[in-house]
Amino acid sequence: MHRSSACFTRSLRRRVVPLLLFVCLSVSCGKNQKPHLTIGSKFFTEQVILAELIAQHIEGSTGVHVDRKSNLGGTLLCHKALLAGDLDLYVEYTGTALTAVLNESLSRDPHEVYNRVKQAYAQRFNLEVTEPLGFENTFAMVVRGDDAQRFHLRNTSDIVPYAPNMRAGFGYEFIERPDGFKGWSQLYGLHFAAPPSVMDLGLIYRALVDKKVDIVAGNSTDGLIDALHLVPLVDDKHYFPPYDAVPIVRRDALAKFPQLRSALADLANKISAEEMRRLNAEVDADQRDAAAVVRAFRASKSL
Repeated sequence: MHRSSACFTRSLRRRVVPLLLFVCLSVSCGKNQKPHLTIGSKFFTEQVILAELIAQHIEGSTGVHVDRKSNLGGTLLCHKALLAGDLDLYVEYTGTALTAVLNESLSRDPHEVYNRVKQAYAQRFNLEVTEPLGFENTFAMVVRGDDAQRFHLRNTSDIVPYAPNMRAGFGYEFIERPDGFKGWSQLYGLHFAAPPSVMDLGLIYRALVDKKVDIVAGNSTDGLIDALHLVPLVDDKHYFPPYDAVPIVRRDALAKFPQLRSALADLANKISAEEMRRLNAEVDADQRDAAAVVRAFRASKSL
């Protein structure tokens, strides 16, 4: 009886295990075959908001499911993920694409930069640069409000005599990129007290407020600048190129989902710099959920 039962168990296992394996593989394959898009973002608030905005609009207007991969990292990581097919879309800034990705020379003409980036991305990467979202997010060299008042700091040139006593804190990308620290400091003739501290972008304003550093490289649309009573300095020598926000999408995704093109066109020129700054402030300063902030913004724009 014991031997017969064991034989039956082995026979049952031989039949059931392959069946279970088939079911599991079928379920897994079914999940992988479900049509979807993957949208990513870099590792700061504005990028998370923009990725969520595009994802919500695509889902709402086309019915295509969107996977979110937010806070992935810096420019080159997101670009490589796009080329590898791990992402279908993310938002880039034209000046960043021109200098950090394409390694081309600086230009101050927004239309020239956009057209150069659009053409090069199509030819070199088979990627499509779609219409700009409507705002520019350039680098902002930021100081404390009381320092700006005390030393009459308005333009970047104004800090030249004070730089030897100032401590700078910048993100890794700004230190390394061709349109970053080296060229900027050379153009303005800046010599700081010590080499800049390399900081996480999420910590730079807190470090500035806590007086661990005296100047940081932020973004012109950061909501915390106003909330923390900080002052962005004017780039009076016009060092930085234009940085218009543009969605970049894989062409095979556009071919797979023809409705995607019109959905992205709906968002063209829909966000001003002031609106982007307010959205960033709602998330960073008011601690609101990014998805909820985006839903309210879409409703206000009838999207």
